[in-house]
This record gives sequence, structure tokens and C-alpha cells, in this order.
Amino acid sequence: MEITLSNLTKVYDSGTEKAVRAVNGVSLQIPSNTIFGIIGKSGAGKSSLVRLISLLERPDSGQVLYDGVRVDDLDERGLMMRRRRLGMIFQNFNLFSSRTAGQNIAYPLEINGIDRLTAAKRVKELLELVGLSDREDAPISTLSGGQKQRIAIARALAVRPDILFCDEATSALDPQTTGAILDLIRRIQQQMNLTVVMITHQMEVVRDACRQVAVISEGKVVEQGSVEDLFMHPQSAATRDFLSRLTQQPQKADALVRWSENGGNYTLRFRGKLTDEPVLCRLARSNSVDFNILGGGIQYLSGEKIGTLVADLCGTPSELDAALKYLRSEGIVVEPAVPGETDSAASDVEKERMSHDEL
Repeated sequence: MEITLSNLTKVYDSGTEKAVRAVNGVSLQIPSNTIFGIIGKSGAGKSSLVRLISLLERPDSGQVLYDGVRVDDLDERGLMMRRRRLGMIFQNFNLFSSRTAGQNIAYPLEINGIDRLTAAKRVKELLELVGLSDREDAPISTLSGGQKQRIAIARALAVRPDILFCDEATSALDPQTTGAILDLIRRIQQQMNLTVVMITHQMEVVRDACRQVAVISEGKVVEQGSVEDLFMHPQSAATRDFLSRLTQQPQKADALVRWSENGGNYTLRFRGKLTDEPVLCRLARSNSVDFNILGGGIQYLSGEKIGTLVADLCGTPSELDAALKYLRSEGIVVEPAVPGETDSAASDVEKERMSHDEL
């Protein structure tokens, strides 16, 4: 199911001093059969945006289309019927404590009028899918956080939705459980050919689960594209901030580590086999520029290695120009920490980005 958003706007407390433009002219194309991430800080507007996409609220202006058919202007009955073909996973699980695990999964089947025998068979299928076949009769209070989220995922899939929304679905989980839940969502997406929209403030989730991503800031989309391009060629200040915090706050063994907060006037990004090449050693032999590595590491995006180094590069303008040209010739992306810090170097980097965008 392809989702198209056209110039969506949503203002809360309109006409008052407290008016908040939570969604401000957002246009997006979310491809079918993929995991699409929407990332933003708290208050950026991502949760408001997902409420519009999932038809929980109507936009003040703009359009929401599913496979080219407009759905935001449906009447109340039409909206209710369309929502029943959507799945939603929440941060806090939203399970009924008075029901067992199996009864929670059966709930959407009940309100859709599915007979008991069919519903019971579907519940068992979904429990097996999420790896909890032996927990059908378990009270919700006896389940761990990861098990609760698995039951919530099974419930969201009960009516065979064509779109699955995950609103901060892993924020309440520890890193190990988060990894297991993301693995499950990836497997389910592939098996069911679902369109999954994942809303998060965690760059780790985008890195490990999503294929494409949009970055939201102050109610606007400030950057969008493939996850690989986001890591290799971050264009917005919001994206670079997310990446820098990922560097400084590692969550897993393959995360980036920065061992000094001082300095670091360039970020170098390597891709694929370049992560195993002694590029900086060759640079040192061929050029008199000095460098000091302050942080780095290797991460994996869709099975491909992406390397990052935070370093100081020091030398005369001509030496820096020569060093940057060499690094570019090797296929390395170089980003100044402060645009314009070295005029000629920054100019070269901007030319490189323009060339990449044109391709």
C-alpha cells in the first residue's frame, strides 16, 4: 500500500495565543512494501503527523492518499471502516489487563464480527508468528515488556492490515529486547509484504530497521531519502545532530564511540570495502597534513558496512585542499564540523554534495 501525503497542515488551538502548527506543509511519498522511518525529536510533530496518516485525525488542509485514493475526506463510517484495515503498535502496549494474551489478540476480530472458531484459529497463528504459542492463556501482568509488545504486534496484525504503524514501539524496551522486536517486525514485513511506518526518536531504530526515512523538525520534513544516504550524506542540522548523538551514546557493540569531546573539525564517512582500507595511512605518506582521530566505528546498514571517523585535519589551506581531493578520489565523504571553517575545503565539500545530488 503506497501512501502519499500532499501539503498536510495541522494546527492545534487555532485562533488563540497557544496556537501550535504541529504539522506544517508536509509532503511525502511512502513506498509500498517497505519499512519507512519518520524520525524527530520530542515536539517535532512526528506523532501529530502519524495521527493524520493513520486517519485518527483529519488535517486542516492537504490530502492523504492510499494507493492514489484520497482517504482523509471519507465520512465517519468510511473512516471507521478504513481504520479497521490499519494496524497500530504503541510505546506502552495498550493491552487490556483484564484479558489474557490470546483474548487481547482476539479483540479486533471480535469487533469486526469474525466468528469464534475463525478467530481462535487466527489467534493461534499469530501467537506462533510472534513466538509465544505457549502464552495464549497468560494474564498480561505475567508478561515481560518484550512479550507484551509481541502480543501488541500480534493484535495489530489480527485483521490482516495493509499498513502497520509503529509509534515509538521500542522506546520502553531495553536494547537487547529492542533488537529482537525490530527483527520480528522486519520478518513480518517481508512475509506479509506490509507497508510499515515507523515513528521514532531513536536513530538506532532507523539504522537497524528502516529502508527509507524522513527527518521531521518543527512540523516540517527537513530531509528524506534512503537510510544509507542519510548516514553518508546528512544534509540538515537535525540529521547531523541525530548522528552525532548516536556517535556519543553507543547502544550496541557495533555503535560509534567518541573518546574526546574536544576538536573534531571533520567527519569522514566510508562505505563498503573502504572501511577495510588504510586510507589515512596512505594520506599521511602522500601529504603533509596532520590528523588526530577523536572517534569512530563501523555500523551495518542492510548488511553493508558504513564507517565513520571524527578527526582534526590540520595544515595550510593548500595542504587541506590536497588532502580533501585525495580523500574524495578514494570515495570518502568529508564533512566540515562547521561549514565555512576552511573556505576552500568547505567549497569543495559543497561541490561534492551537489555532484552527488545531481546523480
